[in-house]
Amino acid sequence: MSLPTDSAFIDFRDVWLAYNDELLREGQFAVEAIDLQVRQGEFIAIVGPSGCGKSTFMKLATGLKPPSRGRILIDGQPVTGPLKISGMAFQAPSLLPWRTTIDNVLLPLEIVEPYRSRFKQKRREYEERARALLRKVGLAGYEDKFPWQLSGGMQQRASICRALIHEPKMLLLDEPFGALDAFTREELWCILRDLWTEQRFNVVLVTHDLRESVFLADTVYVMSKSPGRFVVKREIGFPRPRDLEITYTKEFTDVVHELRGHIGALRKHGAEVAQ
Repeated sequence: MSLPTDSAFIDFRDVWLAYNDELLREGQFAVEAIDLQVRQGEFIAIVGPSGCGKSTFMKLATGLKPPSRGRILIDGQPVTGPLKISGMAFQAPSLLPWRTTIDNVLLPLEIVEPYRSRFKQKRREYEERARALLRKVGLAGYEDKFPWQLSGGMQQRASICRALIHEPKMLLLDEPFGALDAFTREELWCILRDLWTEQRFNVVLVTHDLRESVFLADTVYVMSKSPGRFVVKREIGFPRPRDLEITYTKEFTDVVHELRGHIGALRKHGAEVAQ
């Protein structure tokens, strides 16, 4: 059931996107008819077949791409360009190799207003904020290390700290743990769970890992094949806080299998799956 639009933090109203004017004239859309309302502080995950438009949705949500049709409101405001209230992390941590861990984390504060104009004056305060974040993700003692001195999991922790350093209202994660081994991935699930529990920013997680989506999210959305649209909305009713042990229960596995069945059907037939 849709929320009243005035209570939604993320509000997509019949959003369509074609990547250029020619495709628009031909009616070839990357995503179509997206209606989505996300509550303040809600954690959602988006899953679906490869190429279905999950990353396109992220570009729309951050203002990197304007919709061809429809309207997007974030925190009650129309999205007309790149958002300052969001943080992003991707599968590749993309830390700058010549900067230390703490300097990589501080980077958004050097380039995003209103922090940029105060950076020199408030550097000590900002550094303490960065150190506190790094402590929370288990990177205390690594502040002065360079990326090449960190493991992949450590680099991704630093990347998440960088995405959160300016205290965004919304965190967008595009396959952030996809390149990590299973143990490290689960460790980072728990770190993300704890950060979100403490701060309750909105999270949009795009992932291919169905266990990850069910463990972390309040709601999982399944996207159809291109042109992408949301065809399944699955509320995840497991109580919080969730421990990893829940991922081995039958109830958890049943939800994962249900989502896998929807995606399998989309792959096979490209048919819409009823909610």
